[in-house]
Amino acid sequence: MTMIKIGISACFMYPNLERDYFGPKTLSYIENEMMNYLTRKGILPVLIPDVKEEYLKDILDEMDGFVFQGGADLAPITYGEESIGKWKGDAYRDQYELKILDYAIKNSKPVLGICRGLQLMNVYFGGTLYQDTQTQNTAANNHRSAALYDTIKHKIIFTKGKLLAELYREENDPHVNTVHHQAVKQLGKNLEVYATSPDGLIEAFGYCKEPEGKVMGVQWHPEFSSTLKGELIDADKLYDKFLSHIN
Repeated sequence: MTMIKIGISACFMYPNLERDYFGPKTLSYIENEMMNYLTRKGILPVLIPDVKEEYLKDILDEMDGFVFQGGADLAPITYGEESIGKWKGDAYRDQYELKILDYAIKNSKPVLGICRGLQLMNVYFGGTLYQDTQTQNTAANNHRSAALYDTIKHKIIFTKGKLLAELYREENDPHVNTVHHQAVKQLGKNLEVYATSPDGLIEAFGYCKEPEGKVMGVQWHPEFSSTLKGELIDADKLYDKFLSHIN
């Protein structure tokens, strides 16, 4: 059986001599709930390695679609700003992922960006971010708690006439989880908003130059939906839409 291969950008853990294992080494990883969310019969999730460009393209050529997962903040330098404080982000990971995203867009591959993935997509298309949402946007609610993590939720407002409004038309009181520190400030070019939060932050968008849902990002974590099972919108509908664009 030929399997559909979904390329997933890696999170990085950098050298730390206080670790008992691999202390002086850099690790590439994926969170387990994300892997379980993406795995289905006939689908092979592939963690994209951080390798030399001469090898990377051959690997990307084998992928049918791409998912960009959450994790560390983007570095302000990546979107042309200086850091306002301790929010330094991960500039190395930014460049690794931007190469993959550039390949996906130029080769018209389906893309799903999740949390940091949405923010990466916004920056790729020329947008900017709130480095620290609460201090830079006083109208914003607190969208992240390290202690409560994926047990927090808020209402989501779907843009009328757009993809998610149709996808979740039967939801009477739609909610999503919220685990993000940064957020979209200036929306990137050729992106259209699919959803917002009650405080006005962008929660989802799509790339206008591809069919709706083929290249999209969401600010919440659909892979964490089981934590608040029955209280959030159906995460599988989102993944189904992404998969529908794979030839």
